[in-house]
Amino acid sequence: MRFFDIVLGAVAVGSAIAAPAGDAQTVSAKSKKASKFQYVGINESGAEFGNKDLPGQLGKHYTWPVHSTIDTMVSKGFNTFRIPFMMERLIPTKMTGTVNATYLQGLEDIVSYVTSKGAFAVVDPHNFGRYYDKVITDVDGFKAWWTTTAKIFASNSKVIFDTNNEYHDMDQNLVFKLNQAAIDGIRAAGATTQTIFVEGNSYSGAWTWTSSGNGASLLNLKDPSDKIIYEMHQYLDSDGSGTSTACVSGNIGQERLQAATAWLKANGKKAVLGETAGGSNAQCIKALTGMLSYMQTNSDVWTGWLWWGGGPWWGDYIYGMEPPSSTAYNGVLPSLQPYI
Repeated sequence: MRFFDIVLGAVAVGSAIAAPAGDAQTVSAKSKKASKFQYVGINESGAEFGNKDLPGQLGKHYTWPVHSTIDTMVSKGFNTFRIPFMMERLIPTKMTGTVNATYLQGLEDIVSYVTSKGAFAVVDPHNFGRYYDKVITDVDGFKAWWTTTAKIFASNSKVIFDTNNEYHDMDQNLVFKLNQAAIDGIRAAGATTQTIFVEGNSYSGAWTWTSSGNGASLLNLKDPSDKIIYEMHQYLDSDGSGTSTACVSGNIGQERLQAATAWLKANGKKAVLGETAGGSNAQCIKALTGMLSYMQTNSDVWTGWLWWGGGPWWGDYIYGMEPPSSTAYNGVLPSLQPYI
């Protein structure tokens, strides 16, 4: 997410919300069959919270997703869970260093649990192209960080690697180099069969994918395994930041994906909408379902979508998708069932 999670990430938010399975609307077999997507999921936040308190304290500054939430969302038909976490907590001090065993245990636990359910776990360093709040310019160090991290999950075929969350306000060529270094580091670690989600500059926005320069520069990324998927994000409020319950119009979702869709088709590429959300109201639901229907029609290039956001510390967050009683879980999820 662009701005909101940075603010929330500075402090521990609320208290843990229990997430018992089987307490919300069941996705019908008919609805599930309608989906043409490979990946349909939720961003499960928590481990990236307290990003100004490093290394931070578990239970005070950050937390991990709840197992029972995974159970519930799998029962609704979701098969992909993006796990945001902090680079500095996994490998502290310097990117070429060694892992922190305690934080690694938490990450391994949730990844293992997700994949044991037959779902995909997206390993997402949620750093916005920064390390200790400074733009990453050490391309070799970034490759080393990814080599160390990918080795941990190299044998798990259900893991997807996300190079970094929402690069922004960075040199476009640097964003290209960091993505390429991540790809090279992941493959060098022996993770040769897993998919890699690559993200772009300008918060990886779908609506600015071509105008920002992402389309031109990231087109040239090379993967010896040929398993790159371009991860784009798209919110439907006026500035695309994902900080409002208001959506611009009932058609805004489809409209904001059109240029990126044309780029994907013209270049034979595939994408995933790694973050999206809208308010729990009629106009946003129309915009969301219209967008997902458009993506289904263009499922030759759109592989799926992930909602922002789930996780036990969101409280009454405007886009909360945490069972049993969060805003989007009760107010939006029923309308999304045909796209799961």
